[in-house]
Amino acid sequence: MDYREVTTEDQTKSWSTGCVPVAVIMISLNEGHNMRDVLENLKGWAQEVFLVDSFSSDDTLEIAKEYGVKVIQNSFKGFGDQWNFALSQLPIASPWTMKLDPDERLTEALKENIQVEIQSNKSNGMIIKRHLFFMGEILPIRQNILRIWKTGSCHFTDVSVNEHPIVEGKKIHIDGDLEHHDSPDLDHWFEKQNRYSTYEAIIAYSDANLADRPVLLGTTFQRRMWLKKNFSKLPFRFILLFVYYYLVKGLWRSGRVGYIWSRLRVDVMRYREYKYFEMKNLGHIYSRPHIHKSKE
Repeated sequence: MDYREVTTEDQTKSWSTGCVPVAVIMISLNEGHNMRDVLENLKGWAQEVFLVDSFSSDDTLEIAKEYGVKVIQNSFKGFGDQWNFALSQLPIASPWTMKLDPDERLTEALKENIQVEIQSNKSNGMIIKRHLFFMGEILPIRQNILRIWKTGSCHFTDVSVNEHPIVEGKKIHIDGDLEHHDSPDLDHWFEKQNRYSTYEAIIAYSDANLADRPVLLGTTFQRRMWLKKNFSKLPFRFILLFVYYYLVKGLWRSGRVGYIWSRLRVDVMRYREYKYFEMKNLGHIYSRPHIHKSKE
């Protein structure tokens, strides 16, 4: 089955309309461990909440329906495809739309600043700071990411992983943190990164399009794409990448957790490179893993 809308027979409760005219959209696969916390975080704030689920086998849907979230199930083909499906098929009534991952939480300051900007109506999109949590601790890693736009003004790059929203018009930066609680434990983290690295190795082997143009002197996101495309050509790349994370980005300030995170991020690049090498030796790609959480 490719597509299924949860019917009124399945769901008798409606989302309690919040104070901010924004529709929050999430995609999910077995996110039951996050669902209750993220919905509590949105309760009373978001006007609408939608979930596009890839036929979860845990209690993701039960929790979402308990809170009155509008749920649609759609088979996962890739991140870009899933997000474009969401934007084109969901009955969004709010004038603004927000992309959110189930493992993310909005701080009160961010909620207030988003509301102020929506009321001022001076932009088409909002860029917010995402702050990384790992092994239960805050890391000095922040990313500026485009997450909010006027409804109907956005589409996503059609890529398997590292999807990127495209919004025309003026975009502004919003103060306040979006907390990213990356995996409940290392067992979950390793499983997720194993699948992500497989997807990225498939993209490299297939010479498929990246989420943006790889430009060394371009935007932060374009530099990330350049690194992905050219990383395997760099001498001493794994040592340099560790030094970049641990010293330049300041992960040393987080003690042993910062050291572990820096080492593991380097290991993920190793997995990607080794899988790409194996596919070249085999002469074919792996079957695609079924994953579904945004990795920006």
